[in-house]
Formats: sequence, C-alpha cells, structure tokens
Amino acid sequence: MGNLFGKKQAKKPAARVTDQDRAILQLKQQRDKLKQYQKKVLAQLDRDRDVARKLLQEGKKDKAKLMLRKKKFQESLLEKTDGQLDNLEKLVHDLEFAQVEHEVVKGLEVGNAALKKMHDILSLEDVERIMDDTREGIEVQQEIDALLAGGLTQEDEDDVMDELNEILAQGDTDNVKLPDVPTDEVGEQERARAKERRREEKREAVAAT
Repeated sequence: MGNLFGKKQAKKPAARVTDQDRAILQLKQQRDKLKQYQKKVLAQLDRDRDVARKLLQEGKKDKAKLMLRKKKFQESLLEKTDGQLDNLEKLVHDLEFAQVEHEVVKGLEVGNAALKKMHDILSLEDVERIMDDTREGIEVQQEIDALLAGGLTQEDEDDVMDELNEILAQGDTDNVKLPDVPTDEVGEQERARAKERRREEKREAVAAT
C-alpha cells in the first residue's frame, strides 16, 4: 500500500517556451489592454455627451462646450488606438507566421537529411542493377510462360492454320477418322520431317513467284 500511494509519477517534460512565444504573448496582452481601454473610452464618450446636453439645458453653455471639447479629444485618442491595434495585430500575425515558416524549414531539413541517407544507402548504380535484374527476370518468366503455353512460334502457328484450311478445303470433315497421335520417338521424327517438307514447299512457292 505504501508503495502504491507513495510512488511518484514521472513528470512530463515541460514545453519549451521560445522568445517568439514570449513576444507573441506580450503583444496579445497589449492588444487586450488596448481593447479594454477603447471600451472604457466609448462608454465615457456617451456619458460626456449626456453631461453636455444637461449643461446646455441648465444654460451653462461654456461648460457644455468644454465637455464637448474633452469628448472630441478622447475621440482622437480612440482613433490612435485603432491604428495601434492594427499594428499589434499585424505583428502578432507576422510572428506566428514566422514560427510556421520555421517549422516548415525544420521539416524540410529533416526530410532532406532522410532523403540523403536513402541516396547513400541506394546509389544510382544499385538502382540500375536492380532494374536490369528485374528486366531479366521478366524475360525469363516470359520464356517460361511461352514454354508452358506450347512454345509455338508465329511460323508454327501459320503452319497450323494452313493445314487446317487445307483440311477444310477438302470437303466433309465429319467422317474423317483422325490417326492416333504417335507417342514414340519415330512419330516425333515423322512430324519433324513433315514440318520441314511444308517449310520447303513454302520456300519454293515464294521463289517461283
């Protein structure tokens, strides 16, 4: 129990207050004071006008005039505070924007440092080598896919279509009895020789034209 209640909780690190933060705080405090002063002056102007009206009703024209002169002076001060408020607001805005720009620059510095480390780890030569390896891998895969798909070249496909058209041109194909496909080595040799003969006939036909 003693350890449970007696253990001190770790304190969170206090946020660092910069000179810019202090300057912004002071400017905002001055701005708030000026706004409070303006409210006070506006209230006083209404009272001075009422007093001047009352003095005129009592026939005290000089005193009423003096009160209105005081009111006019306070109105000029009010106009000056408007200009000061504009300046304070601009300073606060500029300082806050400067802080944002500073954070952006810090972020860019961190990003550039991280990017430089990546460039150091992976050079241009490494990228080119990886691209070459990838390209070779794609070519090998394409060759494997072609073999698995039958491995026929375009010329082989043309021969197949020519033979198919020849069979179709002979007429009725419904009752044609197809020979058994040879599976031995002799059958493979026969097909190779027949294929070579068709190629030779095609070459002779081209030469004759």
